[in-house]
Amino acid sequence: MTDAAPSRPRQPGEPALAALGLAAPAPDPADASPHTFPDGGTWRVEIPSVEGPEALGVVLKEAARLDVPIHRISQGSGVWMLSDAQITEMVETAAERDIELCLFTGPRGTWDTGASVRTDSRGAGLRARGHDAVAGCVEDALRATELGVKCLLVADEGVLWTLHRARTAGIIPADTTLKVSALIGPVNPAAYAVYEQLGADSLNVPSDLTLAHLTEIRRVSGAPMDMYVEAPDDLGGYIRMYEIAELIRRGAPLYLKFGLAKAPAIYPYGAQLRDVTLDTARERVRRGRLALDLLARHGAGAGMSPLGSRLPGDLNRFPERS
Repeated sequence: MTDAAPSRPRQPGEPALAALGLAAPAPDPADASPHTFPDGGTWRVEIPSVEGPEALGVVLKEAARLDVPIHRISQGSGVWMLSDAQITEMVETAAERDIELCLFTGPRGTWDTGASVRTDSRGAGLRARGHDAVAGCVEDALRATELGVKCLLVADEGVLWTLHRARTAGIIPADTTLKVSALIGPVNPAAYAVYEQLGADSLNVPSDLTLAHLTEIRRVSGAPMDMYVEAPDDLGGYIRMYEIAELIRRGAPLYLKFGLAKAPAIYPYGAQLRDVTLDTARERVRRGRLALDLLARHGAGAGMSPLGSRLPGDLNRFPERS
């Protein structure tokens, strides 16, 4: 006979600390997110930095070996770094397994001629500089969606609003989802709500937001949130494995992303980075397995969206004007 499931998830170290008189206070129900994905789930799994068909194959093989469920695969180098044949192969492979494929759009501040992003102030950051950069992002979006890509990653507010208008106008498919990159992720509830209104269907927040920050955001917006449980070094290198159950409780609906600290940068990807890209892709999946095992040990594994789920549900948008 098995033990009954706990009435609430177990906090890390809870029984031992309680026995020593060091128990933490019980979680406040008022801190919990009232939102879910439209399928009723509270969390989904995303594997980021999957830079091409070969890396995708490695991720899927490792996911099968370790029994890691995957809802979304994302890429960081950009549509422009992939050939039509590569994009088509990725689209078909992801579709066979009912996984959402998300590709990054166009030029960004770190890769064009502007130097301000390399100053101490970081200037305009990763945003699209000038009309031509916006046009490049739109070109990538048109090409990717024509080849069957259904999710686009953006790092600029103007590009986000432009692509949202494009899908409402039928220029790109209406069921295209738009994902805000961690490179410009909102850090307060007002900004989060603005990105939702601009057309974001999921928003990657920086991994250094506190649990209280997540609760604040969820009081104003139910738009899906993405968060690196382990962040790459260039995004802080944070590892929040033991907080994962509480991240879900506070931040749902939440995409759990598994980056990799202490790993070389691989953007923009090319064949010269093949070995490290495949090795790190494989390790990201293993990190996901570790996190899911931890959730199960703490009695917090329930709430995963059904595999194949991708749409965000009804969200708030700014009215469009002609």
